[in-house]
Amino acid sequence: MTASGTSPVSPRLADLDAGALAAAYAAGTLTPSEVAEDVLARIAEREPQLNALYLHDPEQVRADAAASTARWAAGAPLSAFDGVPATVKENIARAGQPKPSGTAIPNPPVSAANAPTTDRLVEAGVVILGSTTMPDWGMLSSGVSSLHGITRNGVDPRLTSGGSSAGAGTAAAAGYGPLHVGTDIGGSIRLPGTWQGLTALKPSEGLIPLDVPYDGRAAGPLTRTVADSVRLMSIVARPDARDYLTRAYPEMDWSTEPLEPRGMRVALQLDAGSGLPVEPETRAIIEAAAERFAAAGAEIVELAPFVGPEVLDGLVDFWRSRSYADYELLSESERAAVLPFIAEWCAAGADISAAQTVRNRNQIDEMARLTRAATEPFDLVLSPVSPVAAFPAEDPMPITDPRETMGHISFTVPYNMSGQPALSVGAGVQPDGRTVGLQIAGPIGSDDRLLRVAAWFETVRGADAEVDWSRLA
Repeated sequence: MTASGTSPVSPRLADLDAGALAAAYAAGTLTPSEVAEDVLARIAEREPQLNALYLHDPEQVRADAAASTARWAAGAPLSAFDGVPATVKENIARAGQPKPSGTAIPNPPVSAANAPTTDRLVEAGVVILGSTTMPDWGMLSSGVSSLHGITRNGVDPRLTSGGSSAGAGTAAAAGYGPLHVGTDIGGSIRLPGTWQGLTALKPSEGLIPLDVPYDGRAAGPLTRTVADSVRLMSIVARPDARDYLTRAYPEMDWSTEPLEPRGMRVALQLDAGSGLPVEPETRAIIEAAAERFAAAGAEIVELAPFVGPEVLDGLVDFWRSRSYADYELLSESERAAVLPFIAEWCAAGADISAAQTVRNRNQIDEMARLTRAATEPFDLVLSPVSPVAAFPAEDPMPITDPRETMGHISFTVPYNMSGQPALSVGAGVQPDGRTVGLQIAGPIGSDDRLLRVAAWFETVRGADAEVDWSRLA
């Protein structure tokens, strides 16, 4: 019986995790074609309301699944996950496909080649269902886009998907197969994670190679379970010379075995020192999660704020200037195609001097320095992902004034700039049904250990902290 006292629902093929699919393919009890048909049916059912996919060609999906089915029949799969369904975010290049970055500006660029992430998925035989939606230029924490309209939350369509990996989060929550890749420069993977009850990892800097790297940018998994994030990392976290900012990492152990935090020194941060205050309901859920760590034998130490508002504001203003540099080059008709919120947000960059832009850019380095220094004594840092729970799907941001700073990223963005891994794992559900994620961060290169600790947390958080995915089937 489930916690509600009802009989458990047998999962649809679309809801099976990547491990179950891999085992079934190897045993010959399921084929990728059978799974693809159920996933396509799920997409047809939910996509008209959710709007998570930008590029989606069912016949190509069927062809790729059929090729995978033939490889399994011949005993020659490309990997253990050959035939497992996946999506990639719209700004992750797929050869021959347009990459509009969420804007309705006409004639978007067409990718000449795959991004490294796309190549790794194709090499593994993963069936790519399509590209997922994002807001204009990835600069919103929602699914509001001038090109796509509104992408909605897969758990509760009245609510935001989160962003900018909007469609990726919704595809994961809605059960468009198990594996989904997003990107993140300030929280864009973890925010859909917290607001849709997912596991969502912003990896160590350069661990997943990018073809367009820059400060703070990362690609990473959004999945219903920690184990599937581990499996996806085992596919895409491989070196690629196209990422000129990447670094060499020792080989990681992509194990799904839970690791309890006994003996670990764990910081608990409940005040970011900038941005929005933490809502009481969110704070209570994070404190309860920290108590689980303490009960397992971790030493919990309260961590004081370490990034002040001047640092966060400077970073956001640098992003404004950078976006305005792109906006300024557009024609009048092209500018009219950009989402008005984004146009007003980046237009403020026109008033920032060159000298101030340089000073704002320097806040990236200052944020990295502060974050590394504050977290260095700890094995893990626990905090909210966002100080606030999900807001209405129609709102572009939790703060709806484009001239205000991004006060909801104060817990997430420091780890983008420091290069440290940080993930969101479901920690609780508020009485109104809104999900809350626990952020767990660690030292650079500890991604495999971080995921194993998150897998342990899944086992102790309690059924009332989890999304009942079966009710969405």
